[in-house]
Amino acid sequence: SKSSTQRHRTMKKLIPLGLLLATSAYGQIQPERTGIIQTLPESYPPHWVLLQDGAFFHMLNGKVIVVDASSDDPEKRIKGMVDSSFIGQFYQAKSRPEMYIAETFYSRGTRGERTDVITIVDKTTLSQTGEVVIPPKRISGMPTNYHLQAVDNERVLLAYNFTPATSVSVVDIVNREFLAEIPIPGCSLVYPMAGRAFASLCTDGTMMSVQLDENGNQASTSRTDVFFDANNDPLIEKPAIIDGVGYFPTFLGRVVPVDLSGDEPVVGDEWSLVGGEPGGWRPGGIQVTGADADGRLYVLMHPEGYEGSHKDPGTEVWVFDVDSGTRVDRIALELPAITFGLTNDDDPLLLTTNINLEVDVYDIGSGEYLRTLGGTGAQTPFLIHGSH
Repeated sequence: SKSSTQRHRTMKKLIPLGLLLATSAYGQIQPERTGIIQTLPESYPPHWVLLQDGAFFHMLNGKVIVVDASSDDPEKRIKGMVDSSFIGQFYQAKSRPEMYIAETFYSRGTRGERTDVITIVDKTTLSQTGEVVIPPKRISGMPTNYHLQAVDNERVLLAYNFTPATSVSVVDIVNREFLAEIPIPGCSLVYPMAGRAFASLCTDGTMMSVQLDENGNQASTSRTDVFFDANNDPLIEKPAIIDGVGYFPTFLGRVVPVDLSGDEPVVGDEWSLVGGEPGGWRPGGIQVTGADADGRLYVLMHPEGYEGSHKDPGTEVWVFDVDSGTRVDRIALELPAITFGLTNDDDPLLLTTNINLEVDVYDIGSGEYLRTLGGTGAQTPFLIHGSH
């Protein structure tokens, strides 16, 4: 038709003009420079945090992302990223500029021969500087702070294994050498103690401690008396450790302090998180405890608790003086949160992973919501670590 012929002629005129305009615009763009390597400081600024993304929906591609939590600029707040394969477990050294990740790899990607390693990461370059091969049995579970820990002034790294038999792999992280595997039957996780010792929580309501010799082998063990009822009011296995004392909340809202500063755990007097507070408040979430530089205890809490609500998101974070066992503050959250973390400074920020899997930032002094850290690339930030 006449109209289609006219459209065809018009398009023939427009296409060369469009190509000309595009060519002109591209000609003004300079080639991107490559080979630029930037470094981070050995000691990170106080409000930088590390978001541990478990990559729950594609677990081979986990990562740890370094973010400036005080920045309102999405383009500048991200400082770098480290891979963390197959829901890796993470530990950040305090005594040297290194981070450690327990990872799992398969020779055919998702199948084949399994290799577990402790990967050593330089904090300044975020590059892998070495690895230690460990027995292929480290726990492949949701990240917690007590799957990977260090003792003996961070010379020895301890990785929790679950096959479902439980044990601990002992690694000389300074000399980058696997030393030994310690069985801990009926017990789980790794809580650091003084010297070359660690404790584990046991299903019979006790806590086991293991002392290591200079070669990383088991030198001796001890066990506490029964101090909690795993059937009627279990401990939440994720304590905040303050001045060597682990403060374990229970499902029903008690706190059981365990002194881990010696070579054997010592159970202290319990106290209540909820007191006479109405509303059925209980602790719950993925990471439910934290501590600030002043030694105050933080607990993620939710109302109307019920049997099994220990995994429910929290609507408030309660703050406690551990010497008196009294609540000194409560921070209401903009959105319920599944986990939280604190920066390690005298003016700390509170960060939560909310129910939309976004990271919210609060001023602890005022309890004010400050910002949401969008655009970080973290899809499932299950743990938030204050930097050192």
